Amino acid sequence: MKIPEGLSWVRRTPAGREWLAALPRWRDECVRQWSLRLGPTFPYAFASLATAVELPDGTPAVLKLQYPDHDSVHEADALAHWAGDGAVRLLAHDPHRRALLVERCHPGTPLYDLPPDEALDVVAGLLPRLWRPAGHPFTPLAEEAAGWMDRLPQKWQRAGRPYERRLLDAALGRLAELVGTQGEQVLVNQDLHAGNVLRAGREPWLVIDPKPLAGEREFAVAPIVRGPELGHSPEAVRRRLDRITGALGLDRERVLGWTIGQTLAWSLDGDTLFPNQVEVVRWLVDAA
Repeated sequence: MKIPEGLSWVRRTPAGREWLAALPRWRDECVRQWSLRLGPTFPYAFASLATAVELPDGTPAVLKLQYPDHDSVHEADALAHWAGDGAVRLLAHDPHRRALLVERCHPGTPLYDLPPDEALDVVAGLLPRLWRPAGHPFTPLAEEAAGWMDRLPQKWQRAGRPYERRLLDAALGRLAELVGTQGEQVLVNQDLHAGNVLRAGREPWLVIDPKPLAGEREFAVAPIVRGPELGHSPEAVRRRLDRITGALGLDRERVLGWTIGQTLAWSLDGDTLFPNQVEVVRWLVDAA
C-alpha cells in the first residue's frame, strides 16, 4: 500500500512507525467489516490515511484511518453531534482502529477555490450551524488552553527561542485573560480552515476533519483567520478577522486573543517550526 508523502513525518517515532505498519491490515479489516469496495487513496494527507470506497449499495464514501493524536480523538463524536448539518455524515466508526467511514463530498473541491470574500461568506454561514451546545466527551477549551500556556515557554526554550519573546508574552497574556471569562460552551473546531470545507452535492459546502473542543464561539474563528489558504499577508489576515467577526457579531478582541494564543501554540511541533504561523501572530500583535 502506497503511503502519501504527507504522512512521512510519522516515521520519526516508534509509535508512528508502528501505526504505519498496521495500516494495511486495519484498512483490509475495515473493508471486510463494512463490506466496502476499495478505491484509490487520496494523495493529500497529513494526519490520516483517507481512501475512496463504495458501500455495498454503490454509495460513495471515504474510509479514514486516523493517526492516534490527541486533537482528533473525538472527531467521530463531533460528526455524530452535527448529524450531517453543515458537515459530512458519519456512517460508521471503529474506535479500536481509529477508523471512520464518512460521506464523500462530490466534486470535493476545496473552499479556497473561491475568491476570498465569497469563501468567507460561506464560513460565516456554516459556523452558526456548527455551534451546538457541547460538553462531555469533548475536551474543554479552558483545559486545552491551560496546556498551551504550560507548554509554550518550555517548547520555545527547547527550540532555541525561534521567535521574539514579546510574541510569547503576548500569547500567554491573552490566553490568561480569556480562559476564565468565556461565554456559552458550544462545539468548536480547532482546524476549520478553507482546505477543510469541500464542495458537495447534498449541501453546497460541507466541513470535514474536525478537531473538536467545547468552548466559546469566538475561538472557532481562529483557524480561518490564521490559515494561509485565503491569502497570507497582514492585510488578508486582518480582513478575515474583521469580516467574520463583523458578520457574526462576535467580540473582536476575544477572537484576536484566541487567534494569537492558539496560532502560536500550534507554531511549534517538536523541532519543527511553522514560520507562516509565527508571521500571523507577529502581524496581529503589531496591529493590536
